[in-house]
Amino acid sequence: MSTVVAQSLHVFGLRSHVSNNVFFFDEQIIIFPSGNHCVKYNVDQKWQKFIPGSDKSQGMLALSISPNRRYLAISETVQEKPVITIYELSTVPCRKRKVLNNFDFPVQKFICMAFSPDSKYLLTQTSPPESNLVYWLWEKQKVMAIVRTDTQNNAVYQVSFNPQDSTQICVTGNGMFKLLRFAEGTLKQTNFQRGEPQNYLAHTWVSDDKIVAGTDTGRLFLFESGDQRWETSIMVREPTSQTKNLGVIQESESLIEFPTITSPVPSYKQVVMASSHHQLSPPQVSAIAAYSKGFACSAGPGRVLLFEKIEEKEFYRESREIRIPVDPQSNDPSQSDKQDVLCLCFSPSEETLIASTSKNQLYSITMSLMEISKGEPAHFEYLMYPLHSASITGLATCIRKPLIATCSVDRSVRIWNYESNTQELFKEYQEEAYTISLHPSGHYIVVGFADKLRLMNLLIDDIRSFKEYSVRGCKECCFSNGGHLFAAVNGNVIHIFSATSLENISNLKGHTGKIRSVAWNTDDSKLISCGTDGAVYEWNLSTGKRETECVLKSCSYNCVAISPDGKIIFAVGSDQTLKEIADSSVLREMSAFGVTYTAIVTSHSGHMLFVGTSVGTIRAMKYPLPLQKQFNEYQAHCGPITKMSLTFDDQFLLSVAEDGCLFTWKVFDKDGPGIRRQREVGFAEEVLVTKTDMEEKVQVMLELKTRVEELRMENEYQLRLKDMNYSEKVKELTDKFLQEMESLEMKNQVLRAEKEKQDALHRERMEDLLEKQSRELQDLECCNNQKLLLEYEKYQELQLKSQRMQEEYEKQLRDNDETKSQALEELTEFYEAKLQEKITLLEEAQEDVRQQLREFEETKKQIEEDEDREIQDIKTKYEKKLRDEKESNLRLKGETGIMRKKFSNLQKEIEERTNDTEILKGEQVKLQGVIKSLEKDILGLKQEIQERDETIQDKEKRIYDLKKKNQELEKFKFVLDYKIKELKKQIEPRENEIKVMKEQIQKMETELERFHKQNTQLELNITELWQKLRATDQEMHRERQKERNLEALVKQFKTDLHNCVAYIQEPRQLKEKFRALFEKYVQRADMVEITGLNSDLQQEYSRQREHLERSLATLKKKVVKESELHRADYVRIMQENVSLIKEINELRRELKFTRSQVYDLEAALKLTKKIQPQDVPETVSGKDLPGLPPTMRLNEQEETGRIIEMQRLEIQRLRDQIQEQEQVPGFHPFTGMRLPSLLGAEADLKLQTK
Repeated sequence: MSTVVAQSLHVFGLRSHVSNNVFFFDEQIIIFPSGNHCVKYNVDQKWQKFIPGSDKSQGMLALSISPNRRYLAISETVQEKPVITIYELSTVPCRKRKVLNNFDFPVQKFICMAFSPDSKYLLTQTSPPESNLVYWLWEKQKVMAIVRTDTQNNAVYQVSFNPQDSTQICVTGNGMFKLLRFAEGTLKQTNFQRGEPQNYLAHTWVSDDKIVAGTDTGRLFLFESGDQRWETSIMVREPTSQTKNLGVIQESESLIEFPTITSPVPSYKQVVMASSHHQLSPPQVSAIAAYSKGFACSAGPGRVLLFEKIEEKEFYRESREIRIPVDPQSNDPSQSDKQDVLCLCFSPSEETLIASTSKNQLYSITMSLMEISKGEPAHFEYLMYPLHSASITGLATCIRKPLIATCSVDRSVRIWNYESNTQELFKEYQEEAYTISLHPSGHYIVVGFADKLRLMNLLIDDIRSFKEYSVRGCKECCFSNGGHLFAAVNGNVIHIFSATSLENISNLKGHTGKIRSVAWNTDDSKLISCGTDGAVYEWNLSTGKRETECVLKSCSYNCVAISPDGKIIFAVGSDQTLKEIADSSVLREMSAFGVTYTAIVTSHSGHMLFVGTSVGTIRAMKYPLPLQKQFNEYQAHCGPITKMSLTFDDQFLLSVAEDGCLFTWKVFDKDGPGIRRQREVGFAEEVLVTKTDMEEKVQVMLELKTRVEELRMENEYQLRLKDMNYSEKVKELTDKFLQEMESLEMKNQVLRAEKEKQDALHRERMEDLLEKQSRELQDLECCNNQKLLLEYEKYQELQLKSQRMQEEYEKQLRDNDETKSQALEELTEFYEAKLQEKITLLEEAQEDVRQQLREFEETKKQIEEDEDREIQDIKTKYEKKLRDEKESNLRLKGETGIMRKKFSNLQKEIEERTNDTEILKGEQVKLQGVIKSLEKDILGLKQEIQERDETIQDKEKRIYDLKKKNQELEKFKFVLDYKIKELKKQIEPRENEIKVMKEQIQKMETELERFHKQNTQLELNITELWQKLRATDQEMHRERQKERNLEALVKQFKTDLHNCVAYIQEPRQLKEKFRALFEKYVQRADMVEITGLNSDLQQEYSRQREHLERSLATLKKKVVKESELHRADYVRIMQENVSLIKEINELRRELKFTRSQVYDLEAALKLTKKIQPQDVPETVSGKDLPGLPPTMRLNEQEETGRIIEMQRLEIQRLRDQIQEQEQVPGFHPFTGMRLPSLLGAEADLKLQTK
């Protein structure tokens, strides 16, 4: 056998066409069929355990669980023969208890089964044309009775036992409703059908003699002892838009039904085909399940009805409707809930209802929550996650995330997480998806649809396409290992696309048939392809040409894989062989032993090889390939495997098949090096989110916050109102309480008087009882003395008998020791068989005991409460009696105690001797075992000594070889030492030069530090001068503004005065004009107007101010948002401004330097007196330079004027840009630095020109 092992971990899928395909094992665990396994799934803890099918099984047909939840019966077809396997569920793992495969009657397959109430008998129904009903005593593989249920080849849908009677049976089918009873080795019908025959699809027992059955026309019948008692019809109802909106959920189920061509149950074909009928067709009742209040039944596509029993009558009425929700992710949401319910099941506590549908989905609903929300429409929820409903055609994994991508002909794309065993994303489309590939980063997928090839983003909650290619019917696509390229197949052409530029790089043509599989080598330099034309080509992507080819036209290849080193190609096809190809030739061919290989995958380590077969099994092999049949074969799927893949770390194997199931396997090599690589970096947690989605979520969060604040305010207001109401109620209650207290005090006084009377009567009775007790005690003492004497005599006689018996028993023990060993062996075999039966009985008895203990504790509590009262009354009466009797009994106990001690000592001695004999025998057995183990250890040690001797000889040889190598190395060492000495002599002068250079570098660094200090001091001086200059600029601006205002006022006054002079000859008009001038230019009129403001204006002002403050608050919020958007631009602009200011400063320094040069020249020509450099003014007037040549001054003035004009224009342009930015809302200056004023620069220029 191979050392490569695969262990099934998890499965994503369901086989809905298996009869009775879901049921509860306990409150948390359900069992359902998936692939070629039965799965035990814990709903709370989310783990799965597998019950594998039989070897070479062609698929499961029906399931049944015993009422005590201990046994599971599975009907299968193995090599065209029917087999029934019964598993014991209580063991871990579940083991096969019985296999029923030898039949004395004709049978093709078993289509439905049922266990009896006591789990001893099994009922099985065969398919037409035989249609035999078989009654088994399955523990002994014995057929108790057999009867043919139908002679007209009608379908039988369900068989069942009466839940209280193992001899009564019900069978329903097309035109048949039969009640049978087992008696005297035969099954006899006990009812007679009346009326028109109906097509009964399902039934259930609601009591000991009542059965509810449903038909394909939506009718429900209640039968009692075989006679019809009640009938009702289910009406067709379409859900309203309101209920559809309420039922919308985030997951989705498939739209395409599972193909039932290969379905083993012919009855379920008709049930599944009913979903394609017209909407007005009557609903089919395909599933019924009973519970304590009534029963639940399916009522057409996506609909389940609950019926409850009417208390006074023996009839049922409809109480609630449950619907499968509408799915928004479906390509046709109006039809996503149109799927037939095939099976219903209640949990043992009736807390949960589970339904399985024709589209391979599992739904559940909590009954308690449904009862709470009675006014609202009830909807199912997914039990796990939405599953594929048809053949899975594509499978892919990535490196950076634990994701699996699958696509199916049900037009859906699904993303799974194999680490958490959950579904991450899924979406349905209008076209069938044939192939899928996942980018190594886990952020993108390529999907080949019937109409186009689409490149999609995996967002946080959606799969969104961003590039489409006109590649029709792409059946194979694959990303490269680096993720920068992907290949897509279109018929017999391979298109290579770039994942970065999204362009078609090259097209690889050469196949004459359809290409079935492609694979990249490790470094993405080559591509391998195979097709139906029997060709395997190796393509060089740099040239776009074939490098190697291997053509075998008799074989149609299905899949191809390449070894990690890229030297060997593995191919599988229709000729039932595994081929090993290298250098355009087939090196080896390994037979598939009667099956066709459909998929192949190699590990990244190159040591493991996995192949999938057409019968759904997986074979694990070790590389290099074995010569013989050396591989491990595992039952996986019930259909041909379509794709297989290994994760990047070689830890998990993934497989998908035509049965719509996805399996994950844990793989490892027992003899190999273990896992290929350990992850230095964990899986990535990043996801893609669009900007619009983020903004919408932020907006929703803000709205929710405001809503929470409003609700909090409302709740506080409501709490205050409730506090007021409660305080009033408390006052009323306190008044009532005081009144009741007064009435109770009156009653208490009356009861005290009655108590005193009762105490007097009690004392009299106690005195009478004490007298009676004293008399009885005297009589008891006399009787006890006589009895003690008799008992002492008997004791002596018994002691003599015990001595005799001890001698006889010692003889018997010797005889029994010899026979005991033989009897023990026989008894152990006999009692081991009985133990298993007793264990089952014990478990049932323990359950009964637990129930009885609960009842006993409840009755005990009630009795104790009643008896405590009586005991307290009686206790006072008999306490005195007990004290007296105890004193008398203590004497008698002392005497009897002495006798008992003697008797007990003798019994202990007898028991000790028997125990000693048993201990010695046990020690003897242990010592024999120790001797055997020591002998084995001695043999093992001898073998170890031989092995160590051999290793010592090998090591001595190695030591001898190492000594020789050591001598050679010493010779090399001598030569190298001589070379090292010569090199050292050459190094010494160079080291001296390096020291000198280092000293020079240190001196230069000290000078550089000194220069830095000087620069910092100069920068401080510059900043102080700039501050002084800004202050003078501001004062100059103020004075100039004042001067302008005064000049304007004077000009206006002059014009008005000139107008007044025109009326100098008319004194009255002149007087009026002067008054007007006085009122215009004197401020008294302003004071009068200020005092005369109206109060209405003030109110209007305050109202407008409040309005403006509100609008200002909203604008501030907008400004903050916009400022964050434009902050980067503003920072960039300010940085440019700072750089420009630095350039201006440098130009000013140069200007100052030129002025100082001018000053020095003037001093040299002795035109002015010598002034110290620190007292040089920043500007020198033109009057102080009379002696300079005119040409020199003109050149300096022109140069400085031109520089200042350029600076002024540049500063003006920057200021205009700043003003435009300040007008933008949300602009905030990032620094307090201001540019120097233009006026100051102009003033300096004027002074120089003067």
